[in-house]
Amino acid sequence: MDRILLSTVSYRPPEEVFPYVRSFTEYPRYTEHLKGVRVHGNGDAGSVYDLQLAWWKLTYTASSKVTAISPPESLEWRLVEDVDARGEWRVEPEPEAAPADAETASRIFFEALYDPHSADESAISLPRFVSIDRIVDRVRPRLVEEAETVVERLVEDIEGDRRDVELTIHEMP
Repeated sequence: MDRILLSTVSYRPPEEVFPYVRSFTEYPRYTEHLKGVRVHGNGDAGSVYDLQLAWWKLTYTASSKVTAISPPESLEWRLVEDVDARGEWRVEPEPEAAPADAETASRIFFEALYDPHSADESAISLPRFVSIDRIVDRVRPRLVEEAETVVERLVEDIEGDRRDVELTIHEMP
């Protein structure tokens, strides 16, 4: 399994951060590759989000199911078909990270565990003569970049202003 784990600080309490983390329908604003989101459910555990993705010559709809939710701390998800992938958004209070002009802060974690070789090749519209291994090699670094972009733009939305966001990439244990 491959893993992405990154975090950053938002200068807001978890109770203010979590609704933004939870609102997947807003995520197309955070990345150019997510073209749309359809939700089946009310956003609680069991809800499924169809994430319409487009990158390079590929288009794909990933169906992500919320498997557990504990506001304002955690939202766990997994893809329901085509690729073995799961992850979590986690929000933890981190008041000592607040600057002088902020009352408090929270650390936002994004984690994804996935097996790129578990991809169902028939579900992805690959260009002719392009192998899944070639796609995996090209997509891996883009996934980290996309996660970084989403988290940076999420913080901007939460705080209402753009600022330099320090991202921490956590290594696998």
